[in-house]
Amino acid sequence: MKILIIGGGNMGLTYAQSFLRSRIVTPDNLMVLCRTYEKANHLGETHEGRFFSDARHCVSEADLIILAVKPQDSPRMFEQIRGLAEPSQVFISIMAGVRIEAIARELGVNKIIRAMPNLPAQIGAGVTAFTSTDPVTRIELVMVQNLLNTTGKTLYVEQEAMIDAATAISGSGPAYVYYFMNAMIQAARQMGFSDSEAELLVAQTFTGAVDLYNKADLSCEGWIGKVASKGGTTEAALKIFRDTALHEDIVAGAQAALERARELGA
Repeated sequence: MKILIIGGGNMGLTYAQSFLRSRIVTPDNLMVLCRTYEKANHLGETHEGRFFSDARHCVSEADLIILAVKPQDSPRMFEQIRGLAEPSQVFISIMAGVRIEAIARELGVNKIIRAMPNLPAQIGAGVTAFTSTDPVTRIELVMVQNLLNTTGKTLYVEQEAMIDAATAISGSGPAYVYYFMNAMIQAARQMGFSDSEAELLVAQTFTGAVDLYNKADLSCEGWIGKVASKGGTTEAALKIFRDTALHEDIVAGAQAALERARELGA
C-alpha cells in the first residue's frame, strides 16, 4: 500500500512518523506533498519518506491519500490535485469543518473518510473520531482504522454531524484542559510555590487523576465524592465553582465550539 500525505505540517508529519514507527508502511511507500519545493527538500533531508512539491509526481501513485492541510488552505489544495485523483483511491480528510460533500464535489471521488484527531496524537496518546462514505469497503475501513490507531485510540461514528461534535470535545478539548491547568498553576504561584514547583504539582495531579479514572469503574461524580469530605477544603473550592456556574460555562464553551465547527463547514 502506498500512502500520500498532503501537508507537511505538524499533523501530516505526526502521521508520517507514526506509520513508519509502526512499520505499517515503508519509507519508499510513504509520500508527503508539501506546499513548496524548499520545504519538501528540507523535510527530505531530515525525515524518512519521499517528499514532493508537485502533485503530478505523486497523487496518481497513491492508494490512500490523507488531506492534512489547514481548512483555509483547502481551496488551493483542491485546485492542486483536481483531475489527478482516481475513483479507486481512498481519501482521509482531517480538515476541520470541511464536509465530505465538498471533498466529493471538488475532487470527483467517493471513497472518503472524514476524521478528527487531536493534539496528543503527536505522542501516540490521541483520540480520533471518524466516519466514512458507503463506497469505502469494510477492508478499507479496517485498514484506515489500523493507521489511525498508530496515534492513539479511535471512535467510529455513523453520522458526519458527530465529527463536528468530536471537534468541540476531543479536538478542542486539550486547550480546555490546558486552560484549567494554567489557572491552577497561577493559583499555586500566588500561594508561594516556584514556577517549577507549581507546574509539577499541577501536571502530576492531572496525570494521576486521569490514570486513576481510567483504571477504576467509577464516575467523575464518584471520584469527586471520594476527594471532597463534608466541610473540608475540596468542598470549599467546589462551592465556588458551583456558585460561579463553572460547570455550565464549560458546557456552554463546548457548545460554542460545536456551533463554530458547523459554521466553518457551511
